[in-house]
Amino acid sequence: MSNPAADAHTGRWQSYLRDCSAVLDFAEPMQVSGRVTRVAGLVMECVGLRLAVGSACTIPVASGARIEAEVVGFDGDRLFLMPQSDVEGVVPGSRVFPVEAALPRPGSVPHPRRRPSDRARHLPVGARLLGRVVDGAGRPLDNKGPLGSDEMAPINARPVNPLDRAPIKETLDVGVRAINAMLTVGRGQRLGLFAGTGVGKSVLLGMIARYTSADVIVVGLIGERGREVKEFIEQILGPEGMARSAVVAAPADSPPLMRLQGAAYATAIAEHFRDQGKNVLLIMDSLTRYAMAQREIALAIGEPPATKGYPPSVFAKLPVLVERAGNGVEGGGSITAFYTVLSEGDDQQDPIADAARGILDGHIVLDRHLAEAGHYPAIDIEQSISRAMHSITSSQHQQAARKLKQLYSRYERSRDLISVGAYAAGSDPVLDQAIASHGKIESFLCQEIHERSAMTESLGQLTSLFD
Repeated sequence: MSNPAADAHTGRWQSYLRDCSAVLDFAEPMQVSGRVTRVAGLVMECVGLRLAVGSACTIPVASGARIEAEVVGFDGDRLFLMPQSDVEGVVPGSRVFPVEAALPRPGSVPHPRRRPSDRARHLPVGARLLGRVVDGAGRPLDNKGPLGSDEMAPINARPVNPLDRAPIKETLDVGVRAINAMLTVGRGQRLGLFAGTGVGKSVLLGMIARYTSADVIVVGLIGERGREVKEFIEQILGPEGMARSAVVAAPADSPPLMRLQGAAYATAIAEHFRDQGKNVLLIMDSLTRYAMAQREIALAIGEPPATKGYPPSVFAKLPVLVERAGNGVEGGGSITAFYTVLSEGDDQQDPIADAARGILDGHIVLDRHLAEAGHYPAIDIEQSISRAMHSITSSQHQQAARKLKQLYSRYERSRDLISVGAYAAGSDPVLDQAIASHGKIESFLCQEIHERSAMTESLGQLTSLFD
């Protein structure tokens, strides 16, 4: 007579041993290693190994530490390695060891590792990261002890089949009146925040993070100043936002590989929560620093520069990262993403800004003149657009938003005439209405940092402007 409990226990162990056997099939039968032949700038060269691009490896140094690196290219038998930290301690002939896939834990089912992306670096994901701050390699930065997460995921996941993605059908309340009413965001939409330096991108992102109706927030602080990382977490995000957030920080002094990996890791964490059916808000600050990190790596391994010093691989990497966000399969979760894009010198034709506009589902432009005039948030509604708004809002909402935009635009075009008294009232009925309602429109578009405006409240105030 069989014992159900014993049979279940035996079945679990048999499944675990099969998982281990699947991993061991890809392991090398003996310890292989290569050696470092050259270190030049950001790149190390290695011979004696055959590894796929994206594979991880380690270099032991005399101090007993190990430098982690990733294969970013090759030339014949030479591999180009990009280290994750300083290369201090590396000597000619230092050994290079590939990182083998770890054995699975009991009860977990590993990836089949049929593709190079499946054999890439795996980092912690899951609910244990909420309220925590980690670097691009998954190491805690907040002095709160180990993560204690048993869940691991590859940082470069396979993309979702575009035909399997659910369409954008629901709105996402971000708590900012100008965005809710004029640039309505849909669950699963990907938008860019375009602005120069010091115009208020990070503060606006903090408002969105605190007031959003999303279940989970994932923040990637890529290439920002170290001071801004702590300020964003403690002052802008605050305890309320941090409680449901996972933060990945790869500041400006991190190696370019860590900045690239930090962006991919933040996206992997968001994908994990999306696969659990949650609605995730992904904030990436900034997409421009991600592109700059890729430019540093590409130029270091010899790729020729193209547009304004950016190699072609930069423009190939951007959509690969952005396309991982968005809705999952029908009935699953979603990733609504905000990417900040730094417009150098407030130039909206910057190559990264121009490329980002083509791959995102909308853009919110922050204007320096508005910021200098005390108009906060400094959103230029004339240049901003949400491409999903027409499919997730009612016709009455769209008409009211269109009317506000027309009146605002008409006033801005005639501002000089009005300010010098050259306009005669009654000459243009639309402009007369724009002048009469300009004060109310300005007040509607402005919002205090600690003020929350829900979606229903925003729509009610929008329609009341024209009653």
